[in-house]
Amino acid sequence: MLDIDIRHKHYPDRGGHIHTALSALRLSVRTGEFVCVVGPSGCGKSTLLNLVGGLDTDFAGHIRVDGRAPGERTGFMFQEPRLMPWLSVIDNVCLVAGKDASARKRAQALLEAMELGDVLDVYPGRLSGGMQRRVALARAFVIEPALLLMDEPFVSLDRPTANRLRTMLIDLWQRCGTTVLFVTHDVHEALALADRVVFLSAAPATMLLEHRIDLPRPRHPEDEAISHLHARLMQDHPTLLTGLVPPTGQPADEDALHA
Repeated sequence: MLDIDIRHKHYPDRGGHIHTALSALRLSVRTGEFVCVVGPSGCGKSTLLNLVGGLDTDFAGHIRVDGRAPGERTGFMFQEPRLMPWLSVIDNVCLVAGKDASARKRAQALLEAMELGDVLDVYPGRLSGGMQRRVALARAFVIEPALLLMDEPFVSLDRPTANRLRTMLIDLWQRCGTTVLFVTHDVHEALALADRVVFLSAAPATMLLEHRIDLPRPRHPEDEAISHLHARLMQDHPTLLTGLVPPTGQPADEDALHA
């Protein structure tokens, strides 16, 4: 279980003023659950992932995985692949595994499953953008993460490539039982991937709505059922994506969608 309780996260802006990025944000994610976080640009979604991943520890509150601080088996995938240009494909994947002697075998198996078996010894500069994202996805899973944090990892990709990577991600997630916290600005993507979608307000971000997705898998962002669900969400909560707080000032829950 991932338990997030952030009372507040402050940092100074460029003018020297104190900016509050997150406030009174509470979220629990069950082990093996896939949760997408959606919110307006600049609301603090990436800040949230940095806190959960331990990249930033300066906040008021606590973050625990099974009662402890997030540990070594936390994987990351960012908006950019962040591959080391001087390392081969397979060495890039193994880079995060430290001294794990079995990592290279797992890396090769992951890359072959992603149809990258022919480029194991190739340098990233020779790969297309989609291929680089596949390498980054393999790197995220090579440590067999208990928790995987993903910050808009498929942004800027063309639709077929992004959908292919989403399919690979869901396949790996289902096989590994990893807990996933996935940040996106694309509601269709969130509805297609997640067990549950959490919508955040504008900064300082707090939770506005969480909605469980009951549609069967596999799903794709272009599915008719996804479009219908998106339309219903926007009809029931027309200000949701502007980051405005509901009239009550309280987070809505998924039951409100069916009232």
